[in-house]
Amino acid sequence: MAREVLKRPLLTEKATLQAEKGIYHFEVLPDTNKIEIADAVRRRFGVAIKSVRVSWQKEKHKTQFTRKGARHGVKQGFKKAIVHLEAGNTIDVFAPMETKEKGAL
Repeated sequence: MAREVLKRPLLTEKATLQAEKGIYHFEVLPDTNKIEIADAVRRRFGVAIKSVRVSWQKEKHKTQFTRKGARHGVKQGFKKAIVHLEAGNTIDVFAPMETKEKGAL
């Protein structure tokens, strides 16, 4: 059985505008490649893939100042896939990605 490489769709302002043009953004597992990503999108949504681009979103260092002093932390980075679909194909990114069986918790 193939593993699930798509974590979630990225719903940012830029991604929403590009979705109208057939370009969709997903967060994926760190060790996946373009071929696995294209295959996963094709299987899950039943669409034709034109191309896949992959990039890393760098981690962000955050500081919160409180009365007791500064707290430092890191917002974890992730791997992002940008999927271009063939003309006429669309994906409903607002539908839930997981489908639960009836009766399952």
